[in-house]
Amino acid sequence: MTPMNNAERFSLLRETVNERLAALLPEGHGPQAELIKAMRYSLFAGGKRVRPILALGFCSACGQDASPALDLGCALELLHTYSLIHDDLPCMDNDDLRRGKPTSHVVFGEWLALLAGDALQAKAFETVGRCGLSDGQTAEALRVLARAAGEQGICGGQYLDLSGEGKPRDVAALYTTHSMKTAALIEAACELGCIAAGAGMWEREAARRYGQAVGLAFQIVDDVLDCESSTEALGKTVGKDAASQKTTFVTLYGAERCREMAAENTRLAIDAVENAFEAPEFLIWLAEQLCGRVN
Repeated sequence: MTPMNNAERFSLLRETVNERLAALLPEGHGPQAELIKAMRYSLFAGGKRVRPILALGFCSACGQDASPALDLGCALELLHTYSLIHDDLPCMDNDDLRRGKPTSHVVFGEWLALLAGDALQAKAFETVGRCGLSDGQTAEALRVLARAAGEQGICGGQYLDLSGEGKPRDVAALYTTHSMKTAALIEAACELGCIAAGAGMWEREAARRYGQAVGLAFQIVDDVLDCESSTEALGKTVGKDAASQKTTFVTLYGAERCREMAAENTRLAIDAVENAFEAPEFLIWLAEQLCGRVN
């Protein structure tokens, strides 16, 4: 049998994640069926599944079968989807398009979208709690996920992002915002893969450095795409940052320098894993793909 290349491996892992997510959140038929429908609408609206694939990739890079990381990865996707629903709400970024489809509150109304996000967040922690790892691994995984979700992670980053609208901001403030809003959950994905594999603190620290660098590169590319891409290609409304008068990496540095910065952060990510793991090739490929993405 011909070995899979990295692109084929990514596709297979994405399919595996989607199948597990469908099993974790099946269609509902009870009195709360409409809530479950709203949860599933956003969860299966598309998406690359980068965060769960990173968890699976790091588990494999530690020399283990990836399967112990599957539920941890799915929990990350549940949490990520909750954050997207809430980010799009009228009281936050007020967006009506996500992944090329109407956002949750446009389809279901604001109160149901809010509850769908809340329920997805709860489902994420339930999924970790029932992941089948040892008690110690499960407790550590819950701690990592909770930190990425709270005031030190995506909630704190969203606060800094929204409170900075219309205000001049320096690069230090911008890095702080996106190290929390974007990079924290990506960093958690990498570390959770190591936890599932039973890896030591040295590997977990390397995974965190990779995740932080990849997360910042991801955000820098996102800022460039918001200026240069189209709504059709990106699947969400472009030009929102400029309309909200947000300071972005592009407003501070320009698009060309941003592309260089994304490449620099990608190099930092690669350096973090090259000698720290038994099989880092897929992680290196994935960092390069995320840096060169067009949507």
